[in-house]
Amino acid sequence: MTDYTKIFDPPLVPPSPPAPVAALPGDQAPAIGYVYDEELVLAVNIALATGRPLLLRGRPGTGKSSVARNVALHLKRRFYPRTITSRTQARDLLWTVDDVSRLSDATSKDQKVGDRADYVKPGVLWWAFAPGTAARPGIADPNEGEHGAAEAVVLLDEIDKADPDVPNDLLEPLGLYWFRDIRDEIVKASSAPLIILTTNEERDLPKAFLRRCVSHTLPLPSRGKLRQVAEVRFGLDDSGLYDDVVQVLAAAEGTDAEAGVDVSIAEFLDAVSAARDLGIRPGNEHWDKLLEATTAKPHPPGAS
Repeated sequence: MTDYTKIFDPPLVPPSPPAPVAALPGDQAPAIGYVYDEELVLAVNIALATGRPLLLRGRPGTGKSSVARNVALHLKRRFYPRTITSRTQARDLLWTVDDVSRLSDATSKDQKVGDRADYVKPGVLWWAFAPGTAARPGIADPNEGEHGAAEAVVLLDEIDKADPDVPNDLLEPLGLYWFRDIRDEIVKASSAPLIILTTNEERDLPKAFLRRCVSHTLPLPSRGKLRQVAEVRFGLDDSGLYDDVVQVLAAAEGTDAEAGVDVSIAEFLDAVSAARDLGIRPGNEHWDKLLEATTAKPHPPGAS
């Protein structure tokens, strides 16, 4: 690929650690050492250069959610993640009102009740746009990135789960990087945050919203990428364990090293981690059960 000036320029494959990376809860660990390809790096750079949101598409488990956390780490930006559900409204990402606390204060003899604006809780976009105005007594900054960084990365995970009105209602905040708060005052970003959205394509997104975004589809991981991911996460492997797990998971996809493997990267890492920690290898009576328990793919007895 012809070179260009990169705002975001991570190593495509981070160096393998001398020892396994310290464990983090859930799916956070893979984000520490993300394995990129040039197309994904270009998509991130286009989003940064244009100030447009980056929409990551692809099958579940292709590493979409981990991208945002890793980009924030590389750019040393504040990081604000939010998982979208069917109940999420666009305003929830801007601000909400804690009516439960207000009602509690109203029923307390010792507590003075303020107006609704006194019970506003800033959402992830408010924190990303203007953390100075979002901060208030009793409300902590949920920042997961570099403290004090001027710019931010926001992850809106699984935007396709939201009601169709939500992406449309976000067109202005994500296009102009400002919105009005409960007092009808403008909250405006001093610099454009990088907004990264993910979709599993469970629901079609509005065309106007898609036109606003830089779109990139993450392919299924290849055999080679799965091995690279394991090496970055756990270190180099002299035992052949990574290949053993890849061989079983990719059996249905043939032998092409670059062909996509229909398996979640998180599932693959769980299988490798369990096999390493428990000392279970092909031929062990528990091998098939380990693979069955850690991945969603069926495994015939004795698969290796």
